[in-house]
Amino acid sequence: MDEYRNRLELIQRELRAQQIDVAILDEPEMMGWLSGYWTTENLWRACAVPAVGEPVLLVRKLDMAPAKERSWFKHIVGFLDWDDPLPLLVGTARTLNFALERVAVDFQSHSFTVARMRDLRELLPRADICDLNRSLWDLRRCKSEEEITLMRRASALVDQALKHTVSSIGEGVLPRIVAAETAAQVYKLGFDDGFIGPITVATGWDSLHGFMPERPLKAGDLVHIELLPRLRGYSARIMRCVAVGGASSEQKRITALLAEIQDRQIEAMRPGAIASEIDSIVRWGVIEAGLRETYENITGYTLGLTPITTQRTSDLHRCFNPKADWKLEAGMVFHVYTSAAGIALSETVVVRRDGGERLTRSPRVLFER
Repeated sequence: MDEYRNRLELIQRELRAQQIDVAILDEPEMMGWLSGYWTTENLWRACAVPAVGEPVLLVRKLDMAPAKERSWFKHIVGFLDWDDPLPLLVGTARTLNFALERVAVDFQSHSFTVARMRDLRELLPRADICDLNRSLWDLRRCKSEEEITLMRRASALVDQALKHTVSSIGEGVLPRIVAAETAAQVYKLGFDDGFIGPITVATGWDSLHGFMPERPLKAGDLVHIELLPRLRGYSARIMRCVAVGGASSEQKRITALLAEIQDRQIEAMRPGAIASEIDSIVRWGVIEAGLRETYENITGYTLGLTPITTQRTSDLHRCFNPKADWKLEAGMVFHVYTSAAGIALSETVVVRRDGGERLTRSPRVLFER
């Protein structure tokens, strides 16, 4: 409860600073982070958070029981599937005496459609509807010690899952069987249900999000593994590769170089460091080592609460790229990754005073099976 109350206070302090009466939060990340409950958007659902007072959770009546089981909110209201939920939310806010002169939504929300904005303006014709502009989203950038403890646990478990995945790979094995073995292990370890991550045969840096082959693995294949299961909604992530039939000396050399360059990046991830400078360690390090001619993707992004119901597989609100001018802060957690020649390495890393701390601890090698 202390953790959730602290989150509410952070949000309400920001609302008061912006002179906002009520914020409507309808993205799974923000709803889950504040209320403890998230669900799909088969029908619209949201939180209404006043600048002062207790927030409201709006869900389908069908979802009332699980919402009450998971959420700490005092006010949880449900709507019938054939009713419009927005008037119920506004009506509840009025019943609870929320001020409604200045109402904020996040204009970048995937859930808040143009049609819903039109309806909100009709319901509140005298209100100033303003943009949160990701200001509340940004409150999640640094993780509490409770969150870090949970992500540390998730990272230890994902290391175990990776070991099982590697052991299931071999010549003649269908990748689908590898994925099935991984999924079973993920469930046994206590992770949430949902997508386990890409398992594919890598061909280059741009094949990491490729499709699962429908043929047996053969000697010479590089199996790319990216595991991203969730523990109570929090994601720990790791990438490794497996050389089927054995790795060449060149593949081992590339893996060792990638690990060395990324280790320098992780070591430099201290509070106050500029994100673009952290990015350049890997970006230019890989190019200067002759491993890639160009580097056209980011080298890391935010980790934290990423419910399975979100449209986003990854939180790219803060990521390492050449234009990132923000500073690192203690408690930020990132998925840092690099790749070249079909080989990829990644870690879950928390920013500490003396540099980045790897939460995932698997051997930083090219596995051979």
